[in-house]
Amino acid sequence: FLMERKTHVKINRKEVMLDKLRKSCSCTPQKLKNFLMDFFPVLRWLPKYRIKEYIWGDVMSGLVIGIILVPQAIAYSLLAGLKPIYSLYTSFFANIIYFLMGTSRHVSVGIFSLISLMVGQVVDRELLLAGFDLNDDVPPVSGDGSLQNDNLSNTTAFNLTIVGINAECGKECYAIGIATALTFMAGVYQVLMGIFRLGFVSMYLSESVLDGFATGASLTILTAQVKYLIGIKIPRSQGHGMLVITWINIFRNISQANLCDVITSAICIVVLVTAKEVGDRYKHKLKFPLPTELVVIVVATLVSHYGKLNEVYASSVSGAIPTGFIPPKVPEFNLMLRVALDALPLAIVSFVFTVSLSEMFAKKYAYTIRANQEMFAVGFCNIIPSFFHSFATSAALAKTLVKTSTGCQTQISGVISAMVVLLVLLFLAPLFYSLQKCVLACIIIVSLRGALRKFRDVPARYHVNKVDTLVWVVTMSASALVSTEIGLLVGIVFSMLCIVVRTQRPRTALLGQIQDTSFYEDDLEYENLSTVPKVKIFRFEAPLYYANRNYFLKSLYRLTNLDPNLEAARRKKYEKKEKQHLKKGNHRTANGLGIGETTLQLVPKQIDFQALVVDCSSISFLDTTGVNTLKEILKDYKNLNISVLLACCNPSVIDSLKRGGYFGKDFGCMQEMLFYSIHNAVLFAKDQK
Repeated sequence: FLMERKTHVKINRKEVMLDKLRKSCSCTPQKLKNFLMDFFPVLRWLPKYRIKEYIWGDVMSGLVIGIILVPQAIAYSLLAGLKPIYSLYTSFFANIIYFLMGTSRHVSVGIFSLISLMVGQVVDRELLLAGFDLNDDVPPVSGDGSLQNDNLSNTTAFNLTIVGINAECGKECYAIGIATALTFMAGVYQVLMGIFRLGFVSMYLSESVLDGFATGASLTILTAQVKYLIGIKIPRSQGHGMLVITWINIFRNISQANLCDVITSAICIVVLVTAKEVGDRYKHKLKFPLPTELVVIVVATLVSHYGKLNEVYASSVSGAIPTGFIPPKVPEFNLMLRVALDALPLAIVSFVFTVSLSEMFAKKYAYTIRANQEMFAVGFCNIIPSFFHSFATSAALAKTLVKTSTGCQTQISGVISAMVVLLVLLFLAPLFYSLQKCVLACIIIVSLRGALRKFRDVPARYHVNKVDTLVWVVTMSASALVSTEIGLLVGIVFSMLCIVVRTQRPRTALLGQIQDTSFYEDDLEYENLSTVPKVKIFRFEAPLYYANRNYFLKSLYRLTNLDPNLEAARRKKYEKKEKQHLKKGNHRTANGLGIGETTLQLVPKQIDFQALVVDCSSISFLDTTGVNTLKEILKDYKNLNISVLLACCNPSVIDSLKRGGYFGKDFGCMQEMLFYSIHNAVLFAKDQK
């Protein structure tokens, strides 16, 4: 029987689009209000804020994150190749803007190690092209840390006429110019992606790609910090293969290691790792995480200052960190053109990490986010701060976990964190003058524990899915050994290739009947299945399209042990020979047999089935090649008096077959060619003569 299809009313897409355009272009007070409330979600949730219920958790989590942010911001400035003050600016502005525009109550948006690394690689490359020395281990400029001392520029000045800026600018000035231009472009890309609703691009970054990218980038970050750990002065490597080149330079200069930095690094790593392990073990008993990083920084700064480690042992220190805010400045347009391509992967990675974390915690705490608004929020967290000497931001998993564990309820927690950073910016920043860079490197390395622990998950990942493990290994290797941007691109392309290959060579099987039932399964996978006499049931577990057409035919011929084209050619050959012998009057055939015995020789191989049932339940769609392939096997098997029956086709496959003329012009034979279950097709085949 054939089920009657519903008649769908045809939609005039042109009219629908025009109607939407008219509605979007109209402006009423209510639409303006809704637009503002959608663009600034804080206007919706802040009036409903339950002070007595939420304020304590928000204040506590905000204070804890703020305390964590300060040392991390100062440390991650090493990754970005910038001064610590710019990292503090970034943390401050990102929290304020996300409070106004973000829809997630729990994610912590701000400075992030992977994003800082990507920014740092672009900054280093442009500094090198501009002729600057990448060695950042120059003696710090003494001063009181105020903005008026003009300590923000390296002593080496450079005329930026090469990029159209007719101004004298030092190394640091040029570095932050590159970073802000890169950040502005990344934000513009994210806003454009939000306007054109291109958030779907995040679907192509699978979990394996993201994990592999994060792990590979973590190895790069670790490698970049080793020179600070042991206090050697080597040039910052640039370009592809940075990890290998850096390790070669480290081993070549290992004899120059600074004993003071080595001892300090060893002590800091032991303290930080021990505190982290204790915190992880007793996290259910602790009301909030231990502020180990802050304690280490305070103690290390005091020891370095009063022990005069920089003067006596030549230990590299952070140097002067000015207080207050630098006047805003528009990012240079000519620099934007130089980094426009680099900003694209930065924008995608920043958005994907933010949205994935937002969705994860929204699901955990039973509320919804708007992915498109998150794109706008992250975009403006990059665009607006770029005018205030900040660089790119993203959500960070570690800080987000800390926020949720310390009672965070809403985005107000981010404002509290921003206030803590502001306190440091206005008053406390110069106190970190004597902080050793090796201490900052220790904080960065210990923060990579989560990403580096992914290596322990490889056996379990391999057990679950071998292909996903291969994607992880390829992405991780490319990100670490080539570059982070190339690694991300390689991971995306390789994961897509894996999907294509899996659809090109999918599982195929002949099915047998489960005894005393109307169900059928793979006879190679299950025991005690009975074969159906005179019927072959073939299953193809993928869409049928141009790329796997040949594999479909080869698998079908191999499993049924019959190639209809070869069999038809063989029959024609024997028929031709018999006609030739008959014309000559020879009653014996070419094989030396009588005419009566010829029939046995016309078909050398006995065909053991009269019907072929194709299980289409796993065929999600057909393209033109797929329809023509089914028409081809229908014709070829028909020449051998074998009927081809299709079972379990979905509506889109049926429509494709109809449009392709598979059932004939008037669909008159459709009832004898198409069945809604395998069992119905088998029963029909048994009833055939």
